[in-house]
Parts: sequence; C-alpha cells; structure tokens
Amino acid sequence: MRTLVTENHLLSALCALPDWSRSANHIHGTFTFPSFRHAIAFVNRVADLSEEIDHHPEIEVHYKSVRLSLTTHSAGGLTMLDIEAARRISQIHLD
Repeated sequence: MRTLVTENHLLSALCALPDWSRSANHIHGTFTFPSFRHAIAFVNRVADLSEEIDHHPEIEVHYKSVRLSLTTHSAGGLTMLDIEAARRISQIHLD
C-alpha cells in the first residue's frame, strides 16, 4: 500500500472522489458543514480513522469547513493508502 501509484491510477481514482483534487504530491479535500461543532465532529471521526489505518492527514479547520491533505511521506508521494484514506474520509462525510 505504500508504493507510489501510477499517474493513470491516480487520475482514475480521483474521478471517483469528487471531493478531492491533486496538487503536486498531495491530494486535498475540502468539506463544509452547517456549524463549527459539526466540523469538529467530522475531524474527530477522521482522527479515529487515521489511528485505525495508521495514516494521518494534515488538517485545517476554518470555522465550518475542514481541509485535509494526504500524502505518503515515506514513499515520497501518493500511494494506495492515500486513495483509500480519501475514499473512507469521503464516506465519513456522507454518513
């Protein structure tokens, strides 16, 4: 899971993850909520997932929006672990 993904695989995966976009060696997702409290609840759920899969995003909270950035530092770029984390984070947002 910590092997760099190919460009084609990454582009295909991002097509299925409309909340996410790429910038260099990171993927970013921005999620908006009805209140600050909802945004923080989402961050807490992302934190639980991150501990579960041992892969931690950079997290920015801006009142009712949360911006997450994923990359696999040890691999020097994007891996299946980033794609899977993004997929699961997007699912948390939908729940």
